[in-house]
Amino acid sequence: MQYFTIQAKSHREAIDKMRMQHGENGKILTYRNIRLGGFLGMFSKDGVEITGYVSEKTNPKNNIQTEKMKVLETAKKEQTLNYILKELKELKYGIGKSMGTQQQDPPAIKTVKEILTENDFSLEYIQKITDKIRNKFSIMELETTNKIHSDLIDWIAASISIYDVDEKTEKKPKIMTVIGPTGVGKTTTVAKLAALYGLENNGKKPLSVRIITIDNYRIGAKQQIETYGDIMRIPVSFAETPSDLKKLIALYNDVDIILIDTIGKSQKDYKKLAEMKELLASCGNNTSTILAVSATTKYKDLEEILQQYEPFKYVSIIITKLDETSQIGNIISIAAEKKKSISFVTDGQKVPQDIEKASIMSFLMKLEGLHINRELLEKKYGKREKVLNEVWS
Repeated sequence: MQYFTIQAKSHREAIDKMRMQHGENGKILTYRNIRLGGFLGMFSKDGVEITGYVSEKTNPKNNIQTEKMKVLETAKKEQTLNYILKELKELKYGIGKSMGTQQQDPPAIKTVKEILTENDFSLEYIQKITDKIRNKFSIMELETTNKIHSDLIDWIAASISIYDVDEKTEKKPKIMTVIGPTGVGKTTTVAKLAALYGLENNGKKPLSVRIITIDNYRIGAKQQIETYGDIMRIPVSFAETPSDLKKLIALYNDVDIILIDTIGKSQKDYKKLAEMKELLASCGNNTSTILAVSATTKYKDLEEILQQYEPFKYVSIIITKLDETSQIGNIISIAAEKKKSISFVTDGQKVPQDIEKASIMSFLMKLEGLHINRELLEKKYGKREKVLNEVWS
């Protein structure tokens, strides 16, 4: 059996040389990074070296395992068996570190990194995805992105956690408190939620809904929520103190849902956040707190927001302003890394239309650079749920 060693500037060039010299019978045995050229250890450049053998045409009935053992026995003259096994494992599972040197990314991984970066995924998320690729696919498979495209979409989908929104509750009223920083559209979101639960839609019987706001200081906020309430014929009340809030909740003890609109505060305003937490403690135990964040917020700011609102023990996240960005990798990344579920998304200012229950498809359809087969993915992950007649045109 004939063996060979080929050195080249890149993995692609080495493969081309092998095929030119030995045709389809050339088989790779080991692969490692080396330094090429130079003088007295200087001016050398990164390169690769592959060793292999030229396979002979054999009867298909021959024992394949025997042929593998012959190759290993011959190669043991130059390297130890453990090292060979290590090299073979790296060839099977893709790229990693060899001889202490980071290998160059194959074309498929390079393409995936570019797509995920373009969609604003975090570095940590991108690293986890590329690790999955390295562990599953061989170097030869990584010559083309087509081999991993379907898996990439499935991995992204699997990382998205959807909160099971269920308005039914044994104990009434169910209290939903919407918190979040200034400017994310909490008041409009509360109005949309009120419409979602309190207006008849597709024959679904509306629930009895009340709105309480503690945002009495922002200019126009009181008038805005009152206007929404008048249009939807949903009563709106205002609370300034814990005592006020307790009285209103007691007054509405026979309704299905109470929605509480809160004061928008910066995640850096620790004192005001603590005061608001103390006030909301008056809501009692039958309360679900939801954190509203804007899809346009940078990843690092999202990380800080989620951390600073953690004391409120929010059960899910509402993503607002989804229509104002084409990059939602930041949202998928932070929710996955912090293990947070998403309950609703809003994608416009119109009340009540621009809100829907969160779904995996609502995020996959926003990704750019990926070939999304909508029909196939809807069979896997379900369709985006139409919650109000006016949502889809």
